[in-house]
Amino acid sequence: MRLVMTIAGPTSHSFISQRLRLHYVDWGNEDAPPLILQHGGRDHCRSWDWVAQELRHDWHVIAPDLRGHGDSAWSPDGDYSDSAFVYDFAQLVQHLGYDQVTIIAHSLGGFVSTHFAGLYPDRVRKFVNIEGLGLPPATIAQRQAKGYADSMREWIAARRAAAGRLPRRYPTLEAAYARMKEENAFLSDEQARHLTIHGISRNEDGTFGWKFDNYLNVWPPSVAQQEDVQKLWQAISCPMLIFHGANSFFSNPEHDGRLAYFQDARVIEYENAGHWLHHDQFDRFVSDVKAFL
Repeated sequence: MRLVMTIAGPTSHSFISQRLRLHYVDWGNEDAPPLILQHGGRDHCRSWDWVAQELRHDWHVIAPDLRGHGDSAWSPDGDYSDSAFVYDFAQLVQHLGYDQVTIIAHSLGGFVSTHFAGLYPDRVRKFVNIEGLGLPPATIAQRQAKGYADSMREWIAARRAAAGRLPRRYPTLEAAYARMKEENAFLSDEQARHLTIHGISRNEDGTFGWKFDNYLNVWPPSVAQQEDVQKLWQAISCPMLIFHGANSFFSNPEHDGRLAYFQDARVIEYENAGHWLHHDQFDRFVSDVKAFL
């Protein structure tokens, strides 16, 4: 299927969370049930445009930019902790005024949305999670083996290094587009160009830079214990569809034990797809999502 933007794009809006002005796009159809599309780390809300086009006639589609991403404000103190992201998401739902929402979320966005669904299970109707359960158990075990003190010292050193790192600049839009293709070889030329155009801004000197905050490259040590996160998973009462890409750097939750913590969830794994499987296998993804919703 050729992915072409055939309709007018969404309208831009904002809301306030923890003194930050955060951005989201609205695809209209306000009388339809609400569907939130939440992107992942170092991504942006317009990465959902193809999915939104397919679902906008049956749903009121809202796609937010996480703090530090896209057209949302950057945190002045570089606060990109789990709690900050989860609060922002809860604030968005509160701002929209819906008692219950359906969610499709990827990676970091899936991690954030999963927390929300566990904290407020009655407010989520259905939930599609694309590789968004956080780090695999093996990686978490390695980090815990380091101990809290060592993890904190590493984080402090990494934050200092990030403070002195200049954001990468690209001389042309084509150079940024080439980097996008390098990051995900499964992307078509058209997909990569669209994601680049909406994920980059032009600097005063004429160069181009990604919209996400540099500090996002330094993830803080998680405050929540894994046992507490697992309790949140167990509290989710809505039906869940979890996607996994066979070529991803993450492990399949059906194989690593995480699926067992959910009341009503199943996993679909895609061959020939990586971490961004909703781009890599778009037709199949949309078909599966429509059937689930």
